[in-house]
Amino acid sequence: METLTKVVIDPCFAQRIPHYRAMIIEADVVNSETSDGQKLAMEELAAGIAARYEVGAINSIPAIAATRAAYKACGKDPNRYRPSQEQMMRRIVRGLGLYNVNAIVDAGNQLSLLSGCSVGCFDAEKVVGTTLTLGIGREGEPYEGIGRGTLNIAGLPVFRDSVGGIGTPTSDNERTRISLSTRRLLVTVHLFDPAADPDGILSVFTSLFTAYAAAGSIRHSIVSA
Repeated sequence: METLTKVVIDPCFAQRIPHYRAMIIEADVVNSETSDGQKLAMEELAAGIAARYEVGAINSIPAIAATRAAYKACGKDPNRYRPSQEQMMRRIVRGLGLYNVNAIVDAGNQLSLLSGCSVGCFDAEKVVGTTLTLGIGREGEPYEGIGRGTLNIAGLPVFRDSVGGIGTPTSDNERTRISLSTRRLLVTVHLFDPAADPDGILSVFTSLFTAYAAAGSIRHSIVSA
């Protein structure tokens, strides 16, 4: 496996969210269509969420509340551009369930729901360069969200490689999306909540991705603002 990706946090971002931490996880993986076992686990996870929460309570979940506060600090309205984990939870609580994409993407969604954090999953071989910079989206900055088309990322937290944006907490970019041929995985976890437990998140990642994507050579780093 190649050198672990370096993360640089833009000073402007750090000034607005001084308690922020970025968690980076990399692994060798084998992707596949979502198995029946993973589908069942996701259905059980969704049922538990639907039984526990009402729509109005989702924004009060600490990790989601912290993500929404970060959006506001960066200049984005979280009610218009909701964080991905909030989108999924609202979908579940409204009785729409979870959709399936493939084993890796679905495992990333499971990790996001279990941790409450925004999780980005990228094909590491499509990421350009060895450094990611976390900053704030600019007006007119080009960005194609997966399944969303052109996305206005101005005011959103955004990870950029040497070409441009690859991921925001609202949507990842088409350019670095996961496919069934993905063999090297790069995952970003936004720890906006100071109480977030990276060791616990890594443990959940390891459990999910070894079970569903044969993850090996797992490495991680944490970078603070």
